[in-house]
Amino acid sequence: MKRIVLVSNTSWSMIKFRLGVMKAMVEAGYEVVVIAPRDKHSDDFREIGCHYIELSMDNKGSNIFKDLRMVYKLQKAYKLLSPDLIFHYTIKPNIYGSFAAKIAGKKSIAVITGLGYTFIHDNITAKIAKRLYKFSLKYAQKVWFINIEDKNKFILEDLVPEKMMDLLPSEGINVETFAPIEMKRQDNIFRFILIARLLWDKGVGEYVKAAKELKKRYQNIEFQLVGFIDAQNPKAISKKQVEDWEAKGYINYLGPTDDVKPFIAGADCVVLPSYREGVSMILMEAASMQKPIIASNVPGCRDLVNHNVSGYLCGMQDYHDLISKMEKMLHLTHKQRKQMGKEARKFMVEEYNEKLIIKKYLHTIKEVTWDEGKNKFVLKRKRRV
Repeated sequence: MKRIVLVSNTSWSMIKFRLGVMKAMVEAGYEVVVIAPRDKHSDDFREIGCHYIELSMDNKGSNIFKDLRMVYKLQKAYKLLSPDLIFHYTIKPNIYGSFAAKIAGKKSIAVITGLGYTFIHDNITAKIAKRLYKFSLKYAQKVWFINIEDKNKFILEDLVPEKMMDLLPSEGINVETFAPIEMKRQDNIFRFILIARLLWDKGVGEYVKAAKELKKRYQNIEFQLVGFIDAQNPKAISKKQVEDWEAKGYINYLGPTDDVKPFIAGADCVVLPSYREGVSMILMEAASMQKPIIASNVPGCRDLVNHNVSGYLCGMQDYHDLISKMEKMLHLTHKQRKQMGKEARKFMVEEYNEKLIIKKYLHTIKEVTWDEGKNKFVLKRKRRV
């Protein structure tokens, strides 16, 4: 049985974005091990037949000694596990995990799930990140990108040899899980919703400005906001700010959630005026659930919207344009919005179906790995690195 190791900066992200991939690997006969920091989703891996190893990681910090210690822990784990292939996700596993895999003599694939807004600026943080990427990713067998802009950015910056690069068209969406849900409405209120981490870079500020203006023009309209407040992130929106918006009647904050489906189902249009994404999962989920969407014309969003067909694109950080697109959505008939939603789902089924992504993973595993004979190592259920 071949052993595949997946490494990320949170257990939550593995369950949220790669549940179908992990299940498919287990069903295909692979032994799957997930290495990630512990959170409330860590125990979920056992339920789908995966092993879990806890990893201490300072996600937000830049202490080089802590990061070097992580390299040591990972290479030690890789030597012990002797995996046939390792997949790394998010910046620190991509950088330090790829280097650790090289030290341990193991094959790895780095999956660039998004560069973040900071990366594209010419500041010291971006310069350090680029140098670290260029140093570490040369040790990976392949480097996958989930949007073409990020791939082109790496080519332009000469961070990875182009022959190592490949494009994964998103993390994929389970179109059966995120199917349309008919909701019976008891009122005549039109509901917009933004579901995201409460960061300024997600365009929450523009959304609230648009809500403030549109509430002056229209009566039966509601602007919902769902997501957790990431207090440790420098771009986080404070709880006090959200409470102030609510008190003024601009938005209705519904809190964080682990299940977005009922919130999407209850809305008339899903909005994401983000400044940049890897590939937006919430837009894929909304489109798959047959909802029209409004998103900013930026990497990770624009590829998911057929402008004027499945939704509308607006300018980044341009709340006036966002207002314009929201008004266009409001002025559509129910039948026209329903047709937009159908086009959105059709696009997801044909282009972003999780089954296509799973096929890519399984093909690559066969292509990259080799049979070293039966591995006699028996993984213990609980282990910490």
